Amino acid sequence: MKFNVLGALEMVTDDGRSLELNTSKTGQVIALLLVRCRETVGSDTLLEELWGQRLPRSARTTLQTYVYHARQMFDRELSGQAGHEVLVTRPPGYAILADEECVDTKRFERLVREGKVLLDAGRPEDAMARLDEALAMWRGPAFSGMTLGRVLSAHLTHLCEVRIRAINLRIEVLRRLGFYQELVPELSSLVAFHPLNEHFHAQLIEALYKTGRRADALQAYQQLRTVLDRELGVEPAPEIRRLQYEVLNHGRYEEERPARGVAPRDRFDEPWHLRAKAG
Repeated sequence: MKFNVLGALEMVTDDGRSLELNTSKTGQVIALLLVRCRETVGSDTLLEELWGQRLPRSARTTLQTYVYHARQMFDRELSGQAGHEVLVTRPPGYAILADEECVDTKRFERLVREGKVLLDAGRPEDAMARLDEALAMWRGPAFSGMTLGRVLSAHLTHLCEVRIRAINLRIEVLRRLGFYQELVPELSSLVAFHPLNEHFHAQLIEALYKTGRRADALQAYQQLRTVLDRELGVEPAPEIRRLQYEVLNHGRYEEERPARGVAPRDRFDEPWHLRAKAG
């Protein structure tokens, strides 16, 4: 069996049937136990997820009912394995004892970690394979269609941050391989979905410049400047303003004064965040 939460909550049985779990409070309980697979989740944590600070008098009894319904579902759908073997009572709460490789969030985070290790080891092609596999696991927003309490909302924030990290690692892989042409459409989409993420804007500006689209790179900077001014009332970060100056001056920055007879260094040979430190 496999469990997926990177999209709608679903269980895939051993015979290949996909069962979308309902978005009731029983589904909330299952989702929280899955993202903390093999860990004991205390009853108090589950109660907080389900009702926050407004606990009904029968909250603990009702929680036990939700657990009972979840076990019944496992009994019906899992061949050769009883519900009480999958969802166990383990004081002070409950745990789902599925193999971590059967839960998509666990596989996703493992693949991202492996991608980073491979990239640091100088194996960008292998890193790309891991990162592509990880990002392809997202079938939509995590916990799609489900009402989330405070605890699952925190897990959602964490998963989204790891996904952004995976995207950034994949962008760095493409940079190292020199695939700037392929980066432009991907970064354009990321900028549209994350208009306040200055890192994505900076990468887009650099990719446009590297592909000979200097005017588009300058326009991308102006769009960032407009968005930041309208939404936050601030200017782009100093390193991005420096990047814009370099585009204007064909890769040269005014503070760099090479010795006589020494050709100016093309700072676009470095990642923009490293250039900022060097400058």
